[in-house]
Amino acid sequence: MTWLTQITMGSLFDGIGGFPLAAVRNGITPVWASEIEAFPIEVTKLRFPGMIHVGDITKLRGAELPPVDIICGGSPCQDLSVAGARAGLAGARSGLFMEQVRLVKEMRNADKLRGRTALDVRPRFMVWENVVYALQHIRNVMNRNQLCIAPP
Repeated sequence: MTWLTQITMGSLFDGIGGFPLAAVRNGITPVWASEIEAFPIEVTKLRFPGMIHVGDITKLRGAELPPVDIICGGSPCQDLSVAGARAGLAGARSGLFMEQVRLVKEMRNADKLRGRTALDVRPRFMVWENVVYALQHIRNVMNRNQLCIAPP
């Protein structure tokens, strides 16, 4: 199993590479990132020259992405924040969280088709960072046993 020797990560809604920075500092290799804003992409190209930039999350197909052990992402929070319109996951921006879920499912299905089974199926973990109010909106996506909530 590769996760015993080298853990790999893909970063969605990458921004200026917060998740890849944390990964590198903890022995995890960032393989690819998805971001649409030009300036943050240039920042991560400078900081992580070996990381592949795969573009817009809505155009990605999980079976075509390099397999990784961990998918990290902090989808837009405007529709989930108490300061926002509170449209929830149905909102145009915060609803992009469902794209993260879709990609993880597609990647796992592709790994199964490659012959991987059980704990070898990647990604093994999905990390989602967002505002606390987001927890009010994900009950129909995952149950409390699937959540690992870190205190603020």
